[in-house]
Amino acid sequence: MSPDLHHTGRLLIACPDARGIVAAVAGFLAEHGANLLDAQQHTDTEHGEFFMRAEFDLTDCDLTPTTFPECWSPIAQRHSMTWHVRFDGRPLRVAILVGRQPHCLYDLLWRHEAGELPIEVPLIVSNHDTLRPIAEHAGIPFEHRPIVAGDKPAQEAQLRDLFEAQQIDLIVLARYMQVLSSEFLTRWPNRIINIHHSFLPAFAGGDPYRQAYDRGVKIIGATSHYVTEVLDDGPIIAQDVVEVSHRDSTDDLKRKGRDLERTVLARAVRAHVQDRILVSQNKTVVFE
Repeated sequence: MSPDLHHTGRLLIACPDARGIVAAVAGFLAEHGANLLDAQQHTDTEHGEFFMRAEFDLTDCDLTPTTFPECWSPIAQRHSMTWHVRFDGRPLRVAILVGRQPHCLYDLLWRHEAGELPIEVPLIVSNHDTLRPIAEHAGIPFEHRPIVAGDKPAQEAQLRDLFEAQQIDLIVLARYMQVLSSEFLTRWPNRIINIHHSFLPAFAGGDPYRQAYDRGVKIIGATSHYVTEVLDDGPIIAQDVVEVSHRDSTDDLKRKGRDLERTVLARAVRAHVQDRILVSQNKTVVFE
C-alpha cells in the first residue's frame, strides 16, 4: 500500500554535480528519522548539473516545514543547491484559465473528480462566458473577465487579484488563447502551464493545425510547457504525437489533436503537482 501523502515529504534538488550528494541526502534524512521511500537522480554531463527528487516517510521524522530549512542549510550551502521541499501533501490550489474550447477543461475536471489529479480547483476563469455551464455543473465558481476595449493590462490586474486572493499555487492554461504579459508571468515563475496544439518547436504561434496541413506533415503533436515571455518557447514538460496522412483535412487534424492536447496537458499538470519537475537551461528534468 502506498504511504499516506499527509505523512510524506518531497525534496527537489538542483546543484553542480559532485561526489557524495546522494549519500549526503540519504544520510541527512536517516539522521532525522525519515524513511527514504523513493529517490531519483540525473546528471547533465554537458552542463555539470545534478538533479534529484527524494520522497520520504515522515512518521518518525523530527523535521517540520519550519525546522527543515535551518537543518538542511549546511548541506545546501556546501553543494550550492537550489531546492524545494513540500511536507504535508496538501493538494495544490489550481486556477484554470479557459477560452471557448471545452475539451481540456472537461478532461482536467474529470480527472480531478476521479482522483487522478490531487488538486483543488477554487475557480475557473475565462475572457469568454462560453464555458460557464461546465464550471457550474462541476460546482466550481466561474469568473468571466473579458478584455474590454482591448485593455489587457486591466484584465490581467483582475486576474492577479483573483489568484492572489485565492492563494493559487498553479495556473493552467487549458486552451486560453491569450498571451500573458511579463509582469504577470513574474508572479508565478514556472507555475503557469500551457498546452500548445503542435509538437514544439514546430508550428509555434497561431493556427498550427493549418500550418501543419499546409506543410504536409505526417505526424502532428501537442506540447505542454511552462509559460515564459517568449511565445511558445518555455521549458517543455510533456509531448505526444499521432500519425496523419494526405487524406486528413484540417478538421481531421484538429480532431486528432484534441485527443493529444487533453492527455499531454494532464500529464504535465500531474508531474507538477507531484513535485517531479526541475527546470534548468530552459529545459526540464521530469522524474517518472
